[in-house]
Amino acid sequence: MEDSDEDEQLRIAIAMSLQEKGRVPNVLNQGPTSTTLKEVIDLDGEGDNSIATSSCQITQTAPAVDESTKLTPGTYSYNFLGLDRRAMEEERLARKRKASISPPPTRNTKKVSSNAIPSARILSKGKSSGPLYGPIPLPETTPQLKGSSPRTLSNGNVMRFPNGVVKKTWAFGHERKDDIKIEEVLQPTHLTLAVLSSFQWDVEWLLGKLKASSTKMVFVMQAKEDSVKRQYETETADMPNLHLCFPSMEGQINCMHSKLMLLAYSTYLRIVVPSANLVPYDWGESGIMENTVFVIDLPRLPGDEHAALENMTFFGQELVHFLHAMGLETNIINSVHSFDFSATEDIAFIHAIGGTHHGDAGQWQRTGYCGLGRAISHLGLGSKKPLKIDFVTSSIGSLNVEFLTALYLAAQGDDGLTEYEWRNAKSAKARNSKTGQQNVMAIQDQTKRCVDENFHIYFPTQDTVAQSKGGVASGGTICFQSKCYSSPTFPQHLLRDCKSQRQGMLMHNKMLFVHQKENEDLQSNPVPNAWVYIGSANCSESAWGRLVKDRVSKRPKLSCRNWECGVVLPLNQGQRYGAIAKTSSKQGGLDVFDSLIPIPMQYPGDKYGDRKPWFYSQL
Repeated sequence: MEDSDEDEQLRIAIAMSLQEKGRVPNVLNQGPTSTTLKEVIDLDGEGDNSIATSSCQITQTAPAVDESTKLTPGTYSYNFLGLDRRAMEEERLARKRKASISPPPTRNTKKVSSNAIPSARILSKGKSSGPLYGPIPLPETTPQLKGSSPRTLSNGNVMRFPNGVVKKTWAFGHERKDDIKIEEVLQPTHLTLAVLSSFQWDVEWLLGKLKASSTKMVFVMQAKEDSVKRQYETETADMPNLHLCFPSMEGQINCMHSKLMLLAYSTYLRIVVPSANLVPYDWGESGIMENTVFVIDLPRLPGDEHAALENMTFFGQELVHFLHAMGLETNIINSVHSFDFSATEDIAFIHAIGGTHHGDAGQWQRTGYCGLGRAISHLGLGSKKPLKIDFVTSSIGSLNVEFLTALYLAAQGDDGLTEYEWRNAKSAKARNSKTGQQNVMAIQDQTKRCVDENFHIYFPTQDTVAQSKGGVASGGTICFQSKCYSSPTFPQHLLRDCKSQRQGMLMHNKMLFVHQKENEDLQSNPVPNAWVYIGSANCSESAWGRLVKDRVSKRPKLSCRNWECGVVLPLNQGQRYGAIAKTSSKQGGLDVFDSLIPIPMQYPGDKYGDRKPWFYSQL
């Protein structure tokens, strides 16, 4: 399997879709490096800008700034990061003036350009949804994972999502329902520190969403060469509130693809895991692309209390492990221990840490698809019973049945060793026992049959992209190569057309819906092993890794080409499940998740038939 397929095609596709007409800097040859922080900062800070020196190792992708997305016309001079701070300030003031005097724009209902960003105000069903900048009221519907009431802290501050919530990104021109705007995520008025990680960036647009003059910011970015890191550092040297961090991109690591936000306020920490990059079209401002966002607010512990790592939840421990692996500044990581993670007790943070993991099993078992299996086992969701898996993805690599089998077993709670041993069984016990060998082969065949019948991959057809609001021009970040699809080992029959519930939108989501087959006995198992993954990992080996035998040590070794992160959310509302699941076979089984999250795609997805998937080469 070609690990680099997804990474390269994604980078190339973004460049192809955004670089036309000379609108953006060339991003094809940009990669990762390391940096030095200008000051020591942490989540406990209250705006202290005392200068100190600290080194930081982290990752990101080269930002692309699309001039057509600016809300105010003008001439701009861009440097490597796309920052012209004088022009940015002039534009910010112009936006502020325009927002106060301009009427809502007229919407062209026939076609929405992939580059168009609404200015000042937007219309949805004839009603104003509020300004794009400044305070925005939350929509009336804000379903939580466990309870729907915001929590008021002792000092009067309100945490809107104390139990976590999953929302779609807001979309221009669509009714507001189960969605959220980036302004509502960031809450810039009271934000003291923002640690932001993304694959693709529009830095100017992002700074317009923050109070950049008073908010401390750390951007976790990809940069493969030291020259790129130095260039980024030089361009931000006169921005004391902005620090850059670059995770390791050594060796086979090809992509810092994770999306993560740590947003610190005076009394709580907001953790955000979106599938969206930090660009306007991923957050719905052109109305052509949608994503999914997980948000949870965690209160600060009383006084100066800090939780020891061993006393944190699985979620908290894995988050801290991931932050250390990226190389985030120590003070920030330490300050994470100042918050109460008890609300994350029954959910999991999972990740793929770029690089090679070998030696102690504790290293390779906690990341990639091995880490997924470990998390499922920890949450008590492991099961040997047949599962149904629906994978919503915006990028597909060189898939084969062996990799999907490993992912299927991880969804059952396996740590990766089962499929690894199947591949390396020539010298194992099975060779010494004919009966044992037959049993192993029978289990292999049964598992692969389950994958063949119950594993569906949601990815749009060429027709779906062409008929979307933005047309084929908006499909640049939906990535698949025809050579992968045409490979004799690619399981074409598992593909299903991916269409948004919101008419005409394309999807950049990465989601796994996992549950037992409908014919399982609900009476004996009223709370089934059903869960959903939301994060940055697409359906590829690059995103989830591959467990192989090390040539030297002859022991398992996990190789990950990407940095990724996400969350696993169990369906733990048994009565609701029992009431719905009896009719779930009519809806592809996914309606059982309605009590947990808004399902973004139409389901069950249509089989491809004689249609072809969308290939980014069709741009």
